[in-house]
Amino acid sequence: MNIAVRTLLQMAGAPLHPSPLEKSALLLIDAQEEYRHGRLPLAGIDSALAACKTLLDLARDQAVPVFHIFHQGKTGGLFDPAEGGAILPDVRPREGETVIGKTLPNAFAKTELEAQLRATGRSELIIAGFMTHMCISATARCALDLGYRSTVVAAATATRDLPDPLGGVAAAGDIQRIALTELADRFAIVVSDATAWR
Repeated sequence: MNIAVRTLLQMAGAPLHPSPLEKSALLLIDAQEEYRHGRLPLAGIDSALAACKTLLDLARDQAVPVFHIFHQGKTGGLFDPAEGGAILPDVRPREGETVIGKTLPNAFAKTELEAQLRATGRSELIIAGFMTHMCISATARCALDLGYRSTVVAAATATRDLPDPLGGVAAAGDIQRIALTELADRFAIVVSDATAWR
């Protein structure tokens, strides 16, 4: 039996185009120092950060509401506010852009993100940042539950090698690809980079 491999979104006849800029808000998640020079360096962080900057510039140019989400760490721990918790200067918030701290992977959990998004009147999300398998995935999955249609920008995400619970090490590149593939099945449209809106 020869069955074409398709996503659940394709099977449902759902729209597969990226979220239109005029209907979207940009969520830039956890673009923090911990991931570049801290204890959780990510594979490909520099190129991913450059892609985040390109996406952020596009959002600003097109008047897309921008939400900077950052993980609130504790002093002496991961994302220490005085060290690894700093938002990277490449994508530092501008005056008037919303900044929201979180303590869990899902950016909606125990934050004002949903309320502030509703206030914009935007029904779709463009999601970028770190880590792909963790906060990007958790946020995109929750966004679906809340009624948002999301687009994840692959080049503007990154992750790291992880211990494989069945033995050995799972490479960052494999985790990145699988995390994006899982999201693309049902939770989000996945595009390569910001050229999807050019």
